[in-house]
Amino acid sequence: MTEYRHYRNGIWAEHTATFDVHEPYSGKPFARVAACGRADAKAAVDAAAAAFDQWAALSPSKKSALFLRAAEIAESRREEIADLLARETGTSIYFANFQQDLVKQTLLQAAQWVYQPTGEVLATDHPGTHSVAVRKPLGVVASFTPWNGANILSWRAVLQPLAAGNTVVVKPSELAPVSAGLIVAEICEAAGFPRGVVNVVTHAPGEAGPIADEFFENPDVRCINFIGSVQTARMLSERAGRTLKRTVMELGGYNPMVVLDDVDLDYAVRCATFSAFFHQGQICMNARKIYVQRGIYDEFLSRFVAKTRTLKLGDPGDPKTVVGPLITEAAVKSVHDRVNEALDHGAQLLTGGAHHGQVYEPTILVDVPDECTVSTVETFGPVVIVQPIGTAEEAIEQINGSLYGLTSSILTGDTYRGFELAGKVKAGAVHVNIPTIDEEVQAPIGGVRDSGWGRTGAYSMADFTDLVWINVESGQRTLPIA
Repeated sequence: MTEYRHYRNGIWAEHTATFDVHEPYSGKPFARVAACGRADAKAAVDAAAAAFDQWAALSPSKKSALFLRAAEIAESRREEIADLLARETGTSIYFANFQQDLVKQTLLQAAQWVYQPTGEVLATDHPGTHSVAVRKPLGVVASFTPWNGANILSWRAVLQPLAAGNTVVVKPSELAPVSAGLIVAEICEAAGFPRGVVNVVTHAPGEAGPIADEFFENPDVRCINFIGSVQTARMLSERAGRTLKRTVMELGGYNPMVVLDDVDLDYAVRCATFSAFFHQGQICMNARKIYVQRGIYDEFLSRFVAKTRTLKLGDPGDPKTVVGPLITEAAVKSVHDRVNEALDHGAQLLTGGAHHGQVYEPTILVDVPDECTVSTVETFGPVVIVQPIGTAEEAIEQINGSLYGLTSSILTGDTYRGFELAGKVKAGAVHVNIPTIDEEVQAPIGGVRDSGWGRTGAYSMADFTDLVWINVESGQRTLPIA
């Protein structure tokens, strides 16, 4: 079992208190990690604040070189990181590679974000006046990173603020402190990032409060960057409002898929299987409800159930495994309770509904009443509802009745119709003939409504900067009262 210190001001700081992280699949100890408190969080924020001016002023070419070097190091550690992801988070080899490809692409593109225009020249009605709008970095950004998609989401939470000229303090989930933060610190250190630019503060289960208190009450922290659940985001947003800190929220979604009757059924089943069960349903982009036109409903269900039953379950370290363990025993109980609630209210179980240790069987439900939790609230597990609909418009009306709005999918043989329907869906992303799970680094990923605000990639520059108006008069302005 490897022991990890926390990382601040370019130093792996010792800490007397520690906690153990266990593998979701085997239950074996995975790592022993520093259990930090508020004083450690303050020291990390102080280091980030002290490093800010130098980092903000660093030339784009030097920032770019650091990102490119980090990309090389991350790629050289690909197999090692894949093993860490499997052991710490239950990630399959498929999802490990999916994440690491995105990490490499994000680092390479971040090397170009630093060259993006940082302002624009404004028109003015005053001759001799030069008016510009300029983007300025905020200062210290506190990033809360999650355990699911830990590798790519932690890098995103660091690179976007850094590329905008900010410094960062990361608080990774206690369920995956290595994958969701400490690996990033190791690679940034090896790449030569200046001291204090990237800091990682870890904490034991149930001990996030004091660290969050420091982030919210320390005036040097200018932005809270959160990736996680809607429930936690509501609490954080309320706290941020008290001190008027900016927030960027990348939250969950109750993601719909619409299958129209002119679709290629085999392709639709493959899209549905991937969307619903990739990473055990523990991705914010997983499909939670699939609307299928009645003309193909029975045939779709038959093929979907048959395909689902072929998925290999078990050890995420096995390259053939598709569905591995849920992150904790509590997660298994939550998923199982919601499935049983639906069954108690008259839903039908077509496959799944049981678990083997922390591995939950891919589960398909039909006839689920609207009052059931699983029918309206994101359930983080391999559970999907299939529901018949008469028309595409009927499906869109139901979709837009949800408070969520992260991603969605429309499958149809008529691409033009799909594009036309996409404009009617209230979601941050609408994919036509593509699964609900899709990501490209250059795309503006993010939610609407209760799925959060802020966007990824180059679009994140607006989230992590202030827009400043600089107005210069070359002569003397005629004034109305003097």
